[in-house]
Amino acid sequence: MQKNSFLPHFFGSLAILVLFSSCFHGIKVESAAVYSQHLRKSINLTILQTPTPENKDSFNLLLVNDGQDIEQFRLRPIMDSLHTKQLLKPLLVVAINAYDRLQQYGVVGYPDYKHNGTEDGAYAAFVVDELIPYIQRKSGVQHFHSITLAGCSLGGLSAFDIAWDHANLIDKVGVFSGSFWYRDKDDADSSYRDDRDRVIINKIRASANKPHLKYWFYAGGNEETADRDKDGIIDVIDDTKDLMDLIKSKNICPPDDVCYTQVRNGTHDYASWSHILPRFLLWADGK
Repeated sequence: MQKNSFLPHFFGSLAILVLFSSCFHGIKVESAAVYSQHLRKSINLTILQTPTPENKDSFNLLLVNDGQDIEQFRLRPIMDSLHTKQLLKPLLVVAINAYDRLQQYGVVGYPDYKHNGTEDGAYAAFVVDELIPYIQRKSGVQHFHSITLAGCSLGGLSAFDIAWDHANLIDKVGVFSGSFWYRDKDDADSSYRDDRDRVIINKIRASANKPHLKYWFYAGGNEETADRDKDGIIDVIDDTKDLMDLIKSKNICPPDDVCYTQVRNGTHDYASWSHILPRFLLWADGK
């Protein structure tokens, strides 16, 4: 795509079109479209915020993958309810619409066995190099009190991977039913092994990084029936616990900074994720 000559050149990468703004009770809601040079396309955002505090630097920032699904996630009414009950710190939420989940979400530098994740590096660069500076400029907040990145399923894998690589900018990560099964070999292959073919496990095991992050994970007991190792525990729970154990074994944070919630009857859908969302918001941004 040829770069349009009329685009603004602040940060050298963004063109911004504010589409509309409104209020959802005490929560201000606004939509924007942001042009990314890294992705060479316009990315739609939904921006939600509690009332502006006297000290803008007390704002917390929450970035959410799969922003096109925030209605199903019930982000606005849940955020509004917690704000009305005075349970939230000043909070700015930016929900990022996906354009091609299979290609933009993954583990940077490590495609899966189906060659998905071809744009995950460009997406990570967009979040770090373009989106966060844009939010700082638009909001007038140069130093957020904390920055959290969150996502569900494949968007959760992406959130974890980006946060791990950019802990200099991101403080916390929240993962709902993360796709930590993401693998470089089909598990139907007789040579597949959990200890070497799960991409994120291999990356974190080999990583020399010691990111000072706080980690929040969720998994539901009825998300699937798959059980690769035949231990009676479904894979989404096994994969999440294996990743948490690996994080703890690297001694990169206090054990209490790794938080896990499991719901016995939880399913792999927004009905379950929205049910647990208030608990996550209180963990990340509660008073």
